[in-house]
Amino acid sequence: MSDWKERLTKTLEPALSQADPRPVISAYHDMPYAIFRYPPEDEFAVRAEVSLLKTRLEQKGKRVICVSLAECMEAALESEGMDIDSLIEAEKTVGLEAAIETIHNVLTEYQPLDDLVVSRIPADCDPYRDIVFILRAGALFPMYRTSSLLEQLKGKVQVPAILFYPGQLDGAAGLRFMGVLDAEHNYRPRIF
Repeated sequence: MSDWKERLTKTLEPALSQADPRPVISAYHDMPYAIFRYPPEDEFAVRAEVSLLKTRLEQKGKRVICVSLAECMEAALESEGMDIDSLIEAEKTVGLEAAIETIHNVLTEYQPLDDLVVSRIPADCDPYRDIVFILRAGALFPMYRTSSLLEQLKGKVQVPAILFYPGQLDGAAGLRFMGVLDAEHNYRPRIF
């Protein structure tokens, strides 16, 4: 069994199965979320296992809400009149760095990613029943770092949430997004 699959089934799943997972996954009352780290190259295997985890938790009476960061980014860009073809054209005409900066600006200023994530969480969520899975973080690479998203979600999410993070551990609390970017060492949420 791979390291990430063992952590998913032997550590994360028992934590999320508890009546109130918040104290187990986070030491902060205004940040009831944690990070589940996995190798970026295992993205599709992780997606399959997360789907099975969702089913097992639902069989235990939990409601699992899945929020795709890829869908959030797509919605943000569409609301600003951008689609994949316009982004490809922008990369050709102004360059990759400018296109990346444009997407970053959309997700931070015009259509804040944290607001899009929160808007996908039902208003009637109950922290004793509901769990949020934040998926497809790799779609943000290299335009937006998830450390920013987690800080912006502080105080806005009241139910247990798990960010599924494609990256590498660097030290005790540092993470390298997609295993490529320099490690961010300011993650406060627990890393599974």
